Amino acid sequence: MGVTMSDIIMHIDVNNAFLSWTAVDLLNKGYKTDIRNIESIIGGDETKRKGIVLAKSMVAKRKGVKTAQTIRDAKRKCVNLQVFPPNYKLYQEMSNKLFNLIAKYTPDIEKLSIDECFIDYTKVKNLYGDPIKFAYKLKKEIKEKLGFTVNIGIANNKLCAKMASDFLKPDRVHTLFENEIESKMYPLAIEELYGVGKSTSKKLRELQINTIGDLANSDPNILYKYFKNQAAKLVNSAKGIDDSIIMIKRKDAEGISNSTTTSYNLNTLDEIYKFLYPLVENVSLSLRKKGKYANQVGVILKDKNFKSYSHQRKLKNPTSNTDEIYSIAKELIKELWNEEKIRLVGVSLSKFSSEMSHQMSLFENIEKVENNNELDKVLDKLKEIYGSNIINKASYFKK
Repeated sequence: MGVTMSDIIMHIDVNNAFLSWTAVDLLNKGYKTDIRNIESIIGGDETKRKGIVLAKSMVAKRKGVKTAQTIRDAKRKCVNLQVFPPNYKLYQEMSNKLFNLIAKYTPDIEKLSIDECFIDYTKVKNLYGDPIKFAYKLKKEIKEKLGFTVNIGIANNKLCAKMASDFLKPDRVHTLFENEIESKMYPLAIEELYGVGKSTSKKLRELQINTIGDLANSDPNILYKYFKNQAAKLVNSAKGIDDSIIMIKRKDAEGISNSTTTSYNLNTLDEIYKFLYPLVENVSLSLRKKGKYANQVGVILKDKNFKSYSHQRKLKNPTSNTDEIYSIAKELIKELWNEEKIRLVGVSLSKFSSEMSHQMSLFENIEKVENNNELDKVLDKLKEIYGSNIINKASYFKK
């Protein structure tokens, strides 16, 4: 069941996380300057050809420094630029402190990445009262106790909460409730719609769809020619419609997952799918060994800037079939991917059941489903005897 307009969802996003967290750490160690107030960046090692800007101060940004450009180019724009190395152990520690502080108020937290999360305020509203007052209180507590600032977006669903937190920064609280969508969201450039990547926005502009409002007022049937099944989702997103729920990882939740970090950037869906299939094979084999069926499939992507994105789907029929799980995972990846360069691909199975109940649709072939399941069992047995690389379905080589 999706969200309703009575739901209150918040998106909490650390302002300039890597640079802010480095600044807090340096100040705690006696460093005299707050690097957030000078020309500074967090950057990779120039000597190892990893010299790109991972984060920049507002002062450096005003001088034209951009994330992902080379440090050499950044130094041309900022003569006095100070470069600080990334410290991922520190970032994880700061992230944990943030989420632990938020968890005092609600267990219903979905971690979107190391520096941002959604919380479902609906269930705790009676405890803490007006959501806007609570958001200001939480923002202040984070600043005073942890030393860095956040933006908080408040809305009736996840999409609008995320959009709201991206409004004017830093250290702000913004709302984007249903009655504010037309006035606050429609005038924004199409590139600012969450989930719209560069090639999609380029294609939309070629169709004279320049703002989110233009897209909201478009006919999805006409857009289908250009965006296929994504057309309806694009129009709904522009209208601020999103029925996805807060995905909470309980500590005792049963699940199977597998992921792989790539040694190079993945730039296309086909490249991502190439890494996805072996992961699906692995988790579905583990599932079958347990004698279980999954009722939920999830995927995770991590881009070259270490941002994580996840997407899940509850299934109509529980399954342990490799091809079926792969097909669902591909659809989720396609919906999730925003055309950023990807460095990690992952898949997860959860909400297990011991029996496979199957609700037949008019167009399904139950014999094909059963044959696929039997084939999986045969392949599992062969791989158990002769090793995992001995045999694969022909469909894998086509992929």
